[in-house]
Amino acid sequence: MNVIIPLAGFGTRLRPHTYSKPKPLINVAGKPVLGHILDRLMNQDLQEVVFIVGYLGEQIEQYVKSTYPSIKGHYVEQKELNGQAPAILLARDLVQGPTVIVFVDTLADADLAQLGRETADGVIFVKEVEDPRRFGVVKVNPDGFISSFIEKPADLSNRLAVIGMYYVKDIQVLMRACSELIERRIKTKDEYFLADAFNLMIEKGASLRPQTVDVWLDCGKPETVLETNRYLLEHGHDNSALWQNDGRVIIPPVHIHPSAKIERSVIGPYATIAEGCQIVNSLVSDSVVDAGAYVTYHVLANSLIGRDAVLIGRPRRFNVGDSSVVGFDAD
Repeated sequence: MNVIIPLAGFGTRLRPHTYSKPKPLINVAGKPVLGHILDRLMNQDLQEVVFIVGYLGEQIEQYVKSTYPSIKGHYVEQKELNGQAPAILLARDLVQGPTVIVFVDTLADADLAQLGRETADGVIFVKEVEDPRRFGVVKVNPDGFISSFIEKPADLSNRLAVIGMYYVKDIQVLMRACSELIERRIKTKDEYFLADAFNLMIEKGASLRPQTVDVWLDCGKPETVLETNRYLLEHGHDNSALWQNDGRVIIPPVHIHPSAKIERSVIGPYATIAEGCQIVNSLVSDSVVDAGAYVTYHVLANSLIGRDAVLIGRPRRFNVGDSSVVGFDAD
């Protein structure tokens, strides 16, 4: 099986973190988002993996080569960010046959093991949502196959949201649809969407079926990164048992890199502390502290702390009488 992973976007919703690193390398539960995706794919019989890179793409290549040396990867730069379909087309000469396309904004529990026996021309992974109006969705015929893709529908009648993971039995069929899309200048919101290419495939008789997933995690905004971090720590990525020691209090679930130094601090719940961090005299919960950061005399919650950042606070002195109330605004 081949894999195409488009990850050329700027990640503007995650700035300032994405000024210095690409969005797929944002740390959640002990490793980059891209690492969690590749871990799921490593159980498959991978042949070629094409990474469609853009801004800071050299960091993607360095990470994959150093962490997943067994992956046979190709790195293609998308210089013009004009949509998903042109991104996929950049892999046209690199892959043949069955192919999975995975966008890195999200993590999902999709079961890929059955795809080798798939009889349909393609599988679109979806999640049922209460309000589909801010998503791309699929409309399904009574026979169970997809009749069309709809971008941000006006009503609630189609609730199967497309999660950004696709399987096609013959990738070149999709490539031809992407080419036709561009030749005919079929755009949605001034971009060439992959959904429109799939609509062209359906018009030509392709059978695409939806496959529902139970878990769909977003990693596109700070608040959703923290939500994803919480979920992953609760589901297999907690290593708090390694960190019970004097001078610190660890409240699971957490993920703390073995090289981190924790002194006179409370860590957790839902904290990720990356390699080389130093946390001193602090409380850190529901936060991700990236590699090499130094935090002292701080109370952190709902926070993303970037690589090599330094946060130095100070103890406060109070002289508070009976029945007094001292508080600080959350903002």
